Amino acid sequence: MKRSFLFLQGPATPFFHRLAQRLRAAGHAVHRVHFCAGDVLYGGLNGARCFRAPLSALVPFLDELYRRHGITDQIVFGDRRPVHRPALAHGEACGVRSHVFEEGYFRPYWVTLEREGVNGHSLLPRDPDWFWEVGGRLAEPTPPVAFDSPFYKRAVHDVAYHVAGMFNPLLFPRYRTHAGVTAPVEYAGYVKRFAWLRLFGARERKRALAIAQSGRPYYVLPLQLNTDAQIRDHSRFAHMGEVIEYVMESFARHAPTDAMLVIKNHPLDQGLMPYAQIIRACARRLDVRERVEYLEDGDLVALFARARGVVTVNSTAGILALQQGIPTYTLSDPIYNLPGLTGQMPLDAFWREATPPNQELFTRFRRCVIHTTQINGGFYCARGIALAVEHAVQVLTAEQSPLEKLL
Repeated sequence: MKRSFLFLQGPATPFFHRLAQRLRAAGHAVHRVHFCAGDVLYGGLNGARCFRAPLSALVPFLDELYRRHGITDQIVFGDRRPVHRPALAHGEACGVRSHVFEEGYFRPYWVTLEREGVNGHSLLPRDPDWFWEVGGRLAEPTPPVAFDSPFYKRAVHDVAYHVAGMFNPLLFPRYRTHAGVTAPVEYAGYVKRFAWLRLFGARERKRALAIAQSGRPYYVLPLQLNTDAQIRDHSRFAHMGEVIEYVMESFARHAPTDAMLVIKNHPLDQGLMPYAQIIRACARRLDVRERVEYLEDGDLVALFARARGVVTVNSTAGILALQQGIPTYTLSDPIYNLPGLTGQMPLDAFWREATPPNQELFTRFRRCVIHTTQINGGFYCARGIALAVEHAVQVLTAEQSPLEKLL
């Protein structure tokens, strides 16, 4: 069956453009909506319409496109961008299937592709019995094809997208980015932080290794990005500073007195929030200065391996901890927050009552998630994009998604 696809905003890479070409080559109709100059740069004008009206006019604009072109499917990257929220809701009301791409739940060689929503809006069941039963019937996933995707390629695409954005005041005057900070502020933060890491990163990695090998009991709090929709839209916290204070207060009151709390920054943090100062001030106030360590860098796998427990909001680092059999506690409700996997007690009790995840349940959970939501590929390098395009086409054009077949 030939379908009619509508592409909305994608990642700042050629991925959506290559995917559109592949779908056209397979005989499907393809249409695009550009919301900013960066979209034009990476999407081209073939089959594209530019949306320049106020956001309140988006639903009638889309409705006209749905009817004119017989749209059967729409494709987006992330389900929480301001231009995607009304589109997903209207698509559902009109019987248009929505396909949502996102970074992989399992990394580095997977990306996420789900229908209707991802993360907190995923259609994956929140029932450990379902994962146990279905995961017991599924075979182990085929190991993904590996590829090299250095950070500089992602950075080059991002810079190109935002340089094109200089034309937004002229071409798309009403466009407002979904990002929490402007590109110049973001890049200035990256330059400052990465320069610091070049000078002191080796020292931080040694500190992390020393903590892991010290033999002293410790818990790990891996930080997430303040700009991430996982924090902004899928948690009760406004930013990671609130998370730090909340976790440290619970740790100070209820954790074993011989244990440490190790707080590690996200590798892609922009350096805009003074975490070290926040942690020092909180540690002084709670009288735990000798029990809290802050790391700007370090091997998270090595830190997790000997940790007594991991506390996260909803990061995919929690999946990494579960994979290593480490007791894990979430402060929000990610897809892996299931009885038998994560701590279901209050955080105050977790410090002393943490138990390892059921490894067989995690194995079955992993099988289900990879089978139903993950495709081998990436967004930022040629090899990763090529893999993602080929695997995505199979899912996008199927009458039922892999999850729908199992449900």
